[in-house]
Amino acid sequence: MRTAQLAAVFMSLAAPAAAGVPVFNLPLECEPGVDCFIQNYIDADPGAGAADYTCGPLTYDGHKGIDLAIPDMAAMKRGVNVIAAAPGTVTKVRNFVPDRRSPSDPLSDMNGRECGNGVEISHGGGWTSKYCHMKQYSITMRQGQKVAKGTVMGQVGLTGRTQFPHVHMSVYKDGNLVDPFNPSGIVSCDPRPASDSLWQDPPAYLPGGIVNMGTTSKLPKFEAARMGMVQASSFPADAPMLVLWVQAFGVRDGDRLEMKILGPGGPVIDDVVDLTREQARAFRYLGKRQTETTPSFWPSGDYVSSVRHMRGDSEIDYREQRFTIGD
Repeated sequence: MRTAQLAAVFMSLAAPAAAGVPVFNLPLECEPGVDCFIQNYIDADPGAGAADYTCGPLTYDGHKGIDLAIPDMAAMKRGVNVIAAAPGTVTKVRNFVPDRRSPSDPLSDMNGRECGNGVEISHGGGWTSKYCHMKQYSITMRQGQKVAKGTVMGQVGLTGRTQFPHVHMSVYKDGNLVDPFNPSGIVSCDPRPASDSLWQDPPAYLPGGIVNMGTTSKLPKFEAARMGMVQASSFPADAPMLVLWVQAFGVRDGDRLEMKILGPGGPVIDDVVDLTREQARAFRYLGKRQTETTPSFWPSGDYVSSVRHMRGDSEIDYREQRFTIGD
């Protein structure tokens, strides 16, 4: 839908509380920036390029929704509830598409099922919302059912055309896509949601951050990070190596990852990884092996692994985890 058309639709609406305009919550039971994050926004660039509503890169060409992601497949298997973002009536349900076993499994022929398993809700007045990529057989809704805001509809899955577990949410007015962060479609490059935002509590714009991180005693693989590597709470003193790994999102050229492992004997790892290109997801690790002295042991005691995602002088995100070595 063109900017002029969107402006015409919304020129009489001073705020989302106007009559007939739904007000939305995020469609996941999670805490943004802690156990979920928005990986992709709606593409606000009408041309061949791509930009989110802040003129940032958290989208891709032609993307028609908001991708609210969870850290990994382990979180998906534990179960993360998808909830109705606003009250309404269920108009469509699909529940039978199987989940892929991992994000690296090849995408099969979608045959019109790019959304995977999903739910569509009518909110009245020509407003609808759509929720995609839900877990097979997790959906408890039925067509014609009335739902309240916050009603659990199912769980996050890996169905349809997706490469990471998330729920894709789209909002429409009379069949036309609307960005709930910026309903008028007039892009100002402001990271704050527009004054006519459709959110009850507008989620903060996170320009990037840490998806997950951890420490291991062997060289890690990206696929293992996407699946959800088990974070050990302790390691033996003769562990062959200590490796700190991190998966970040929304990475830009010039970003830095400050990676540290601190223990009783001082720093094990204290280094900076420079990121030199824009990436939706980036996986990096740093490690240190035991010395060649025999026998060789890590000092026993408490350790802290930490990763700080920096952009210029600004801290984008910070995470840390604790573990012990020895008895």
